[in-house]
Amino acid sequence: MSKIMIMTDSCCDLSKEVIEELGIRVLPFTITFCGETYREIFDKSTQEVYEMMQKSDEIPKHAQITPVTFEENYKELFEQGYTDIITVSINSQGSGTFNNAVLAKNDFFENNPDAKDKIRIFNLDSRCYTIFYGYPIMEAVKKIRKGAEAEEIVAYLEDWFNVCGIYAVPYNLKYARKSGRISAAKAFAGELLGLKPIILFADGTTETVDKIRGEKNIVSKLVECVEKNMTPQTPYIMVHGRDDTLAKEVEKELIKRTGRKAEMYNPIGAVVAANIGPDIVAVLVRRKNK
Repeated sequence: MSKIMIMTDSCCDLSKEVIEELGIRVLPFTITFCGETYREIFDKSTQEVYEMMQKSDEIPKHAQITPVTFEENYKELFEQGYTDIITVSINSQGSGTFNNAVLAKNDFFENNPDAKDKIRIFNLDSRCYTIFYGYPIMEAVKKIRKGAEAEEIVAYLEDWFNVCGIYAVPYNLKYARKSGRISAAKAFAGELLGLKPIILFADGTTETVDKIRGEKNIVSKLVECVEKNMTPQTPYIMVHGRDDTLAKEVEKELIKRTGRKAEMYNPIGAVVAANIGPDIVAVLVRRKNK
């Protein structure tokens, strides 16, 4: 009988309560900020991180999860009798974590030859960030509890990663430019003109898909962009930073246009906030052109 574990990293931005309830194995990124080092999700709440960022101009630093950490977890799960481990990682274009997970898989089987016919390890690159892969992981656990096999779960997750996208409006690009990890921010030159970008996060890349003039137009332009690109009658998720006011306004307009409420609201965590800033409104959708 199959015994399947989904393992991921803390950039999935699932809450500690959800992680514990669903039994997901989450490896935390280590964050260094304001003279402190702590584990994302587990040592400080998202709100505490926002408060720290509000008081400091420093950019939080985070280190990739090491091959040793992955291998230790593979070995522990093998010893617990798991037959399949599905590891979902942060976008490989923004972190070396996915590659480390693959290296660890090779090292694990080399160091534990008796495991080769007893456990399978699937390494999936989410090609994105935050609840983009946190949400389908939640849904995948529910499928496992209903009897789904590992191959079905992998196919479900890969389909999600191939077709979904996050349309995001950062209120400013200070963090994105300082971190250097978001290529769309480097290319955007409209801030002096009062313009804000709508950035699409998908397929391992970032792209400025539209420009908004003035904060008062954020809601209408983001809703227009989302409605244009989302598959009709499919769920969407609201993503926000330390203030969810605009997210609520965007959802209100999307309800008018689509007749659907957001599937969930989710704040970005420390790793994402360090790279895009703590002030953002975004919508995760299934793209119809995919």
